[in-house]
Amino acid sequence: MPSFRFPVGRLPDEALLAGLATGDPELAVTFVRRFQRTVFGVAIAVTGDPQLAEDIAQQTFERAWRHAQIYDSRRGSVTTWLTTIAHNLAIDAVRARRAEPVAPEDLDALLDAVTETPEQWALADEASSRLRAAVARLPREQGRALVMAGVYGMTARQVADREQIPLGTAKTRIRTAMGKLRGTLAAPNRGDHVQ
Repeated sequence: MPSFRFPVGRLPDEALLAGLATGDPELAVTFVRRFQRTVFGVAIAVTGDPQLAEDIAQQTFERAWRHAQIYDSRRGSVTTWLTTIAHNLAIDAVRARRAEPVAPEDLDALLDAVTETPEQWALADEASSRLRAAVARLPREQGRALVMAGVYGMTARQVADREQIPLGTAKTRIRTAMGKLRGTLAAPNRGDHVQ
């Protein structure tokens, strides 16, 4: 009697992840092939460096393999989980490599990219989409200060120096932007607008 085996390529994402955790080589290869473009896309979008993006993609799959047993489908899809890992690793790599903070003239392009690029689709879980949209709707100077502080880890003093504004103004911009984001993200049913 011939045995029937479900085609590996048609397995649900969660089943492939579970197979990755068991060390099954066929399932591991299928898992990587299914998600490699998405993971690499997130890494390249954040780093802008193909070699670094490849390293981050590799680290992402290693981390997924080591932590597959803690994946919780109630918190998001496998794609969301993986792209979050890739995004966090890429941000960490950029921070570690950056001796000098991002140039202010490059920040406008970064803020545009936050909502208008392929990584929007790769990181398409509802919370990250809402966050990106809320940041994009902030007044430009608040968005810039928030990204410099939150993404690049700059202090308020560094933001003030880069923007050539008083320290108090930099602190106010960061604090105001954070308050607007908190208000927007805490109340999804009351409206998604930032004032």
